[in-house]
Amino acid sequence: MVEEYTFKVNLSKYENKLSFYNKAGRFIWGFVYFLLIRPFTLTIFNSFRVFIYNIFGAKISYKATINSSAKVWAPWNLIMENYSCLGPKVDCYNPGKVTIGQNSTISQKAYLCTATHDITLAHHPLVVFPIRIEDQVWVAAESFVGPGVTLRQGAVVGARAAVFKDVDSWSVVGGNPAKFIKTRKLVG
Repeated sequence: MVEEYTFKVNLSKYENKLSFYNKAGRFIWGFVYFLLIRPFTLTIFNSFRVFIYNIFGAKISYKATINSSAKVWAPWNLIMENYSCLGPKVDCYNPGKVTIGQNSTISQKAYLCTATHDITLAHHPLVVFPIRIEDQVWVAAESFVGPGVTLRQGAVVGARAAVFKDVDSWSVVGGNPAKFIKTRKLVG
């Protein structure tokens, strides 16, 4: 049986703790994304896109790929190593750091989320935890990776999975919440 609570949450007391510089940077980034990232859809513009992201504080290898339709909330909190990829329409909500290792792919429409709210406090403050994606990881289409998650080397997150806990090396997980399916074995 579910107990009823009469306590009312008052979100009028919510305080956005992000700095003025963070807010101003995101405002400017919105225009830059719209004008200098989004229109340049062809792969020949990848180096140009990486250059623009790096101007805004990202640490993206020129050997990485970032699709023009991938949305990155705060470029200064994004690290991408050699041959990593943010696919089409990936949504990277990153008030906290997102690190993507070598040869790792974040497939289309995946959602990387480094922040949540503390629901134990009446004013629901924003809390931020980094996401770390190690080498040779594949996050399949429309997956969700939550705050504080580490996807260890070689892990695979199945399509539409929702990951709220760390995933072991060379493990395949799927479902909501994501559960272990099998061990990943490479052939050849």
